[in-house]
Amino acid sequence: MAKKWIVPAPAPNLAAYESLIPWVDQSLKRAGLLMPPQPRPLARLMGQMLANRAIAPERAAQYFEGGADADNPFQLKGMSDAVTRIRRALKNVERIAVYGDYDVDGVSATALLMHVLTSLGANATAYIPHRVDDSYGLNNDSLHTLKSQGVQLVISVDCGVRAIAEAEYARSINLDLIITDHHAVPDTLPSTIIINARQPGCAYPFKELAGVGHAYKLAQALLLTEQRAPIRKNGSLISADALLDLVALGTVADVVSLRGENRALVRRGLARLNEPQRIGLRALIMKAGVKLGKVDAGTIGYALGPRLNAAGRMEHAKIALDLLMCTEKVYAENLATKLDEVNRERQEKTKTCVEHARATILREQMDTPIILVHDGSYSQGIVGLVASRLVDEFYRPALVVERGDEFSKGSARSIPEFNMIAALDECREIFLKYGGHAAAAGFTLQTARLPELHARLSDLARKQFDGRELAPTLRADADVSFCELDRPLLFLLDCMEPFGMENPAPLFVAHDVAVRSSRAIGKDGDHLRLTLVQHNVVREAVAFRHGKEWSGKLPPRVDIAFAFEWNEYNGTRSMQLNIKDIKPSVVLRQSSDKTE
Repeated sequence: MAKKWIVPAPAPNLAAYESLIPWVDQSLKRAGLLMPPQPRPLARLMGQMLANRAIAPERAAQYFEGGADADNPFQLKGMSDAVTRIRRALKNVERIAVYGDYDVDGVSATALLMHVLTSLGANATAYIPHRVDDSYGLNNDSLHTLKSQGVQLVISVDCGVRAIAEAEYARSINLDLIITDHHAVPDTLPSTIIINARQPGCAYPFKELAGVGHAYKLAQALLLTEQRAPIRKNGSLISADALLDLVALGTVADVVSLRGENRALVRRGLARLNEPQRIGLRALIMKAGVKLGKVDAGTIGYALGPRLNAAGRMEHAKIALDLLMCTEKVYAENLATKLDEVNRERQEKTKTCVEHARATILREQMDTPIILVHDGSYSQGIVGLVASRLVDEFYRPALVVERGDEFSKGSARSIPEFNMIAALDECREIFLKYGGHAAAAGFTLQTARLPELHARLSDLARKQFDGRELAPTLRADADVSFCELDRPLLFLLDCMEPFGMENPAPLFVAHDVAVRSSRAIGKDGDHLRLTLVQHNVVREAVAFRHGKEWSGKLPPRVDIAFAFEWNEYNGTRSMQLNIKDIKPSVVLRQSSDKTE
């Protein structure tokens, strides 16, 4: 599908960003680089990128140096009550269960809280439900089992904010419950202690913490209180900073905002991931073929996260949790190998499911505003991945459902033009259980109601999409010339990391670029390697997944949308354009129009 390119107009306050020039000069000198002879264009380009991310000139240096400072955890509504209840459990040696979710956010949050509680001397156990047998979140059978095992306090992480009935059940069996969660809150909340920055009346200023972020704030509060009024009789107190590798892992993998406090936490956590102290994480990094010192947000998103997630998708998330908790090298290496194997199995099953779903769409749903495909052969562990692939290809909201004889479970993924959780709220009476975000959700319903769900959501989508052109969009930061693409700019782009949701990797557009050479690369010729020239400046480029589309078909001059990055190969580091989209040059298109 052809992409729309959107390049914003120059920000009206670009001149104000020239105040960055002294900071840029000092930063480049520390890095052994020289400020360009004409610093104003560089400052204005940086200013445009910052303005696009709503970073004001006075906050720019803080942004480059790591982000906002953390806020007091006791500003979170429910935190004081939660800490009081947990400390009572510690004093009385009550059995505590940390009840997590089976994705990376939930597993990393579970590991984090277990590390803190055990360091405080707690009698604690971890519980993560099975994706298929138990479904998402708190459930009564699991709560009953924990109660029968002597658990007196359950602390949920990354789940529970919609578990009204389950909270009532816990109360009925005298099982205390603390919910920590980051998902969208319903109109009516469970009647128990809740830590969720999004809940009404919560004064915590940053609302975008992931599940593991909320677990980290609870850990911070417990450690601060322990320092002031110790309960432990011996042993050293764990440092909150030592938990930041887990915070980075779960925050990036859950694709939450990388603005504000999240960005600061992830940046500090990545530093710890590049010098990993956890034996399990070191083993996973090595198994993924990632060099220590080269772990970034992309590594989590495309290498570490998928392997950890594969456990919960294909078998049981306990494998991933055991890896994060592991203290024995050989066992950690075995677990990392197991996760690698499970991830390969996940990749194959996802590919098969995508092909089946795609055929169904092409045959039956090309004219529907929203995609809903279901089949008994679909695995619940991969339906979310399949939905994401369908959204990428068809640019419509997609629901993919593992169909059962009586009940079905599915995952939904959406586009910016359609708030999925708001749409599911409109159909709430159809579901037995549901929850999620604007962009992603999960649900359970009676199989017989699948046609009704598709019809209701399609009606909502038609109304929202009426008169709107739906097409995938590339939002660039600025039009640039090749002469602006130099080492100082690359250094400053590195300072903008980590990249992710709401802090995307900068994207640029260059017009009327000459193609000096191009060749297909990759095992199946799926990619392109190019040499491009503009105004006598030569730049090397790569275009992933564009080989079959453009190999041998490129016009002599093109417009390109691209990321500017370092390319490291065989120990050599060079500048490279990573092309995201290619179009015939607008100059050629205009000439063609005149000829016609």
